Amino acid sequence: MTHSSSTSISRRAAIATLAALGSGAVLAQGVASRPVTVRLGYQKSSTLIAVLKAQGALEKQLAPLNVALSWHEFTSGLPLLEALNLDNLDISADVADTVPVFAQAAGADLTFLAQEAPSPSAQAIVVREDSPIRTVADLKGKKVGFAKAAGAHYLLIAALDKAGLSFKDIEPAYLTPADGRAAFEKGAIDAWVVWDPFLAAAQRQSKVRVLADGAGIASYQRYYLASSKFAKARPDVLRVVYAELEKTGKWVKQNPKEAATLLSPVWGLDAATIEQANARRSYAVWPVVPEGLGEQQRIADAFLAEKLLPRKIDALNVALFKPGA
Repeated sequence: MTHSSSTSISRRAAIATLAALGSGAVLAQGVASRPVTVRLGYQKSSTLIAVLKAQGALEKQLAPLNVALSWHEFTSGLPLLEALNLDNLDISADVADTVPVFAQAAGADLTFLAQEAPSPSAQAIVVREDSPIRTVADLKGKKVGFAKAAGAHYLLIAALDKAGLSFKDIEPAYLTPADGRAAFEKGAIDAWVVWDPFLAAAQRQSKVRVLADGAGIASYQRYYLASSKFAKARPDVLRVVYAELEKTGKWVKQNPKEAATLLSPVWGLDAATIEQANARRSYAVWPVVPEGLGEQQRIADAFLAEKLLPRKIDALNVALFKPGA
């Protein structure tokens, strides 16, 4: 073989090698640029998440982290946290304070991301306006509808206890908010325990009377959570979510009409109803600290006493996310 032909072959080999390396680099770049999908669960009453979803703000803030969101709606908090526990979700939007208690009793490994300040008047026990039931004590022997493990569930237990009754004194009907509304309007249940915006919708669209809300008995705090596995792997994502929740909570309270108008087509409710509902929610987003979890233990103990929780739990023995860390 001549020197010139050998050189030619070497050049062709070098070019082929460079081409292969180049295509490999392009392929690697394509793989690297493929967004990681984060699964976020929410429910209709997840106001701040609903605003962020409608505005596209959360996706925009997560894009620099190469993260895409997939959204998953649930009827209430318990199935939402069950999905989180089964690793079908990474992050859970706000659920009532009762729900994590049931998840902990089921052995869920959860991290508390954030909480909303108390909103005791944002849930209530209602009866039809013409009902003979005048007080909570009159619920004895009556059929009461509510979502299992929701904040409404604890409100009912606490209100019955205050009236000298126990949970066994009523006939419970475990119903999603939509099914509860239908049963209530048909007269299939005597009373309904529900939260906003469903409460505001019932007040504005039906003739109802409030027997009791959470004032003085159930503070109704709402928590945002993540699977602990995800919290350890992607604290950068949780920091972005926390910051957006905090900012959006302030915006909703400072711009009630704009927020209601934005949410109206999302929720299928008129803006006036949404504004009434939002006025009863604090939407102040805080980091979760051990000192703020005192009511969680009281809730757990109340459910255990009524034999509604399978085992005793230490409600304060939970993982807490530190947004500033």
